Amino acid sequence: MYLSYAVYAIFAALIIWGGKFAGFKGTRFHEDSSSLEVTKSLRGFCAVGIILHHISQEPAFQSAFGPEKSGELSIFVNAGYFFVSIFFFCSGFGLVKSMDTKPDYFKGFIKNRLIKTLIIPFYVSVAIYAVFNLACGEKLAPARWITNFLGITLMNEYSWYPIVAAILYLAFYFTFGKLKNQRLCFILMAAVILILGVIFCVSGHFTWWAGPKNWWLSWNPSISGKWWSEPKVFWFSGEWWVNSAPALLVGMIFARHEVKIRDMFRKFYWPKLGLMLAITVGLCFLHGFIGMRFGYWSEYGGKGPGILDKLVTYASQIPQLASFVATVFILMMKYWASNPVSRFFGKFSFETYMMNLIAISSFRFLISGNQSSPGMRALYIAAVFAGTVILALIYRTLCSLARNIIIKDRRKS
Repeated sequence: MYLSYAVYAIFAALIIWGGKFAGFKGTRFHEDSSSLEVTKSLRGFCAVGIILHHISQEPAFQSAFGPEKSGELSIFVNAGYFFVSIFFFCSGFGLVKSMDTKPDYFKGFIKNRLIKTLIIPFYVSVAIYAVFNLACGEKLAPARWITNFLGITLMNEYSWYPIVAAILYLAFYFTFGKLKNQRLCFILMAAVILILGVIFCVSGHFTWWAGPKNWWLSWNPSISGKWWSEPKVFWFSGEWWVNSAPALLVGMIFARHEVKIRDMFRKFYWPKLGLMLAITVGLCFLHGFIGMRFGYWSEYGGKGPGILDKLVTYASQIPQLASFVATVFILMMKYWASNPVSRFFGKFSFETYMMNLIAISSFRFLISGNQSSPGMRALYIAAVFAGTVILALIYRTLCSLARNIIIKDRRKS
């Protein structure tokens, strides 16, 4: 567990490095805590956390090794959706702030917010992962290659994020960009997010309806031969597609009422922050209890697809995430941090996320076998971070080239 403690200490030091504390006095606050510079650094911390979350999912970090008898990086194993929720919160906050401050914001919305920043990068990543999979000798059914290239299924299983973001951005465009009643727009955005959650709860982690009841409990790919029945194939096959998305709506509401929220917390800030923390912790325990009682993976309980279990679990996670992201941004009224590492990963957060799986996969040889040493696992962590950064830089360059070719986005010198 010494490796875990070292990683936790480094991550904590990263949050402390460059920290700015407004002081204990109730009259002093950071007025720039929601600025673009500060939120980019916050996203940088989350990008690092997401990489560590992905690493912690590897079997070598979850199995017992030698005398340690415990997994590594256990704090990050179930923390991924917390980090992603910050990204959704910042996106929702930025959408409303940009709409309120930029004239004719929706005029170039589809081109700038969807095509340039999500759709083109998504398909560039498809091409990159296709080359990587071919180089690794990946054998897929011809139909699977076609659906992967179309984006109906995922060449990169982490690339669900730009798909969900694109859907939510489109919903924002067709509500706030077309309707005058903004209260109705907020309600419709909430409905879209809830519908996406329900879609997962019904569809589950795979096509449970493709055979007799509980067929997946004895599923064998060599017998089934149905590639499309595997987990993580189609859209919304997994709770991670939907469980962080409600934070986008919280960010939108926060942006619309930021002044009132700040003014409310200026009075008796510390007791109110303590109450927010207590509520968040309580909701985390509640969601944990419901997750154990019901859970997202209820298909494996032998009771069919477990749709109701998923709905109950999802319903318990929405207030948990809402309270968490709100508490983070209330806390930042007093404390936030920015340093070269957080600023770098904040600038390249999307690129590091999209390229992380290649690095995760490429260096697995370092931790193969039943008795990989802590030293090799530490080397693996370092290699994954280094590989992810290099690939992110290459990926950004390729995305820029693709934009220039596709939409003629050449800037005049």
